[in-house]
Amino acid sequence: MAKTIVILGARNLGGAILEHFLGLGWRAAAVARSEDTLAAVRDRGALALPADAADRGELAGALDSARAELGSLDAVVNAVSASRPSGGPFGGGELAEADLAAFRGWTVAVAEQAFVFLSAGAAALRAGGRGGALIQITGGSSRRAMPGKGLWAAGAFATRALVQAAAQELRTEGIHAALLAIDATIESPKTAGFTRDAPPDGLADMRQVAGAVAFLVEQGARALTHELVVTPAGERWVP
Repeated sequence: MAKTIVILGARNLGGAILEHFLGLGWRAAAVARSEDTLAAVRDRGALALPADAADRGELAGALDSARAELGSLDAVVNAVSASRPSGGPFGGGELAEADLAAFRGWTVAVAEQAFVFLSAGAAALRAGGRGGALIQITGGSSRRAMPGKGLWAAGAFATRALVQAAAQELRTEGIHAALLAIDATIESPKTAGFTRDAPPDGLADMRQVAGAVAFLVEQGARALTHELVVTPAGERWVP
């Protein structure tokens, strides 16, 4: 019986993950807010689910719709970039100069969206009764804080903690929660403006990241990975 995956966010990395699983023969759906992104999901032959992935009620409704229309729910992948402040330095800036608005945007919004994903996703997989996988994608900031980006790292650290809790709470129910940390900038239309001169092997490839997601989703119960870090060969690797 074919399995069903729902991806939160489908513009860049999410779109690559969607294509990868469709190629594997999975039924697929994607959650997005913009009509352009939803249209691209339909063009790929997947179910488009208009919803805000940061709103638990909307996300729960979208996951219920996916299970009802596609016949099952076996994996949910969070490839959303949570909302961040439009002004101020990237990552939130130095702590002595940052304000609460920056903290709420770079830290609270990121952690809150991860919570919504894990909470609604776990409930939906439980309701489906087939177990499944919850894959949270994050960055290298979940492994270390850097000067001027402490607020961003705090949100990523919180995301990692939530996944660790979910993995322990759900594993006996056949639900595999895992964190995929991409410790590099991802090459995509979104990053093209500032990665134009970067060597290719210093950037993460969306298609290979999609393969890493599939590795986690398709793992058997006797060899589960709850945290996986992906680092391109041309990027500095820090143990």
